[in-house]
Amino acid sequence: MTQPPICNYEGSDYQTTFWEEGGRAYEDQVEAVALRRLLPSEGKLMLELGAGAGRNTQRYRNFERVVLLDYSFTQMQQAQARLGKSDRYTYIAGDVYRLPFVDRLFDAATMIRVLHHLAEAPQALDEIRRVLQPGAIFILEFASKLNLKAILRYILRLQSWNPFTPESVEFVPLNFDFHPRTVRQWLHAADFQLERQLTLSHFRIGILKKLIPTKILVALDAMAQLTGDWWQLTPSVFTRSRAGDSSKGAAPEGFFRCPACGQTSLTESPDALHCTNCVRTWPIVDGIYDFRET
Repeated sequence: MTQPPICNYEGSDYQTTFWEEGGRAYEDQVEAVALRRLLPSEGKLMLELGAGAGRNTQRYRNFERVVLLDYSFTQMQQAQARLGKSDRYTYIAGDVYRLPFVDRLFDAATMIRVLHHLAEAPQALDEIRRVLQPGAIFILEFASKLNLKAILRYILRLQSWNPFTPESVEFVPLNFDFHPRTVRQWLHAADFQLERQLTLSHFRIGILKKLIPTKILVALDAMAQLTGDWWQLTPSVFTRSRAGDSSKGAAPEGFFRCPACGQTSLTESPDALHCTNCVRTWPIVDGIYDFRET
């Protein structure tokens, strides 16, 4: 399998500059509304893909345990500093295309503000499905090319790409917008059954965010989200899907799987996991598992 390019936030202060100081309170709060609507009422083991600095992690309070995964080791350090060290959280620096977990491990997963960085999204969705139990809930957010701003710009000939066509558009390197119908097709092909769609950030316009209190914008957006199954004309779309039953079988044994060779019997020492098959060593640094290829 060819390794797709990776968007790496190593060393980034994205949480501070984009979310905390970047005027994104509206976007953050409408995502909280969507998650409350889409998350299961309870669960045992949640996988948060592209967890970053743990902005959304505390919203998964109904789960007994949460595994945070991000390709950036420093993002995992920031998440650990925010959430602390405890048995409830497991921090992993790893690759969504080669997840370091045994098959059918998790009963839920989220991937928010990540798909738009993936050059091979269907490949990633197949890998996510592998580590989910049949019937597991998968919440996926994606950036839609079929948003009203893009449509208007296309009509006025201010952009060359067509928002109505199914192909993805890479507007800057490793930043993609997707057509909602294409994402639905990818989910279906990966054995996910779409249950619900919510549209978010209806009012992501600078002047509106300055003139209208955030609380009011969030309330209006919360109502507009409910139209998501009818049309998807906003820059951000949340989907809730359920994993199909194509991977029926015995309950998984173990937890980790070597991302290099697929071996599931790894041995753990205080500072590393060791693969007895390919003789790879995966470091554990201050409680953070590092499964990245170096």
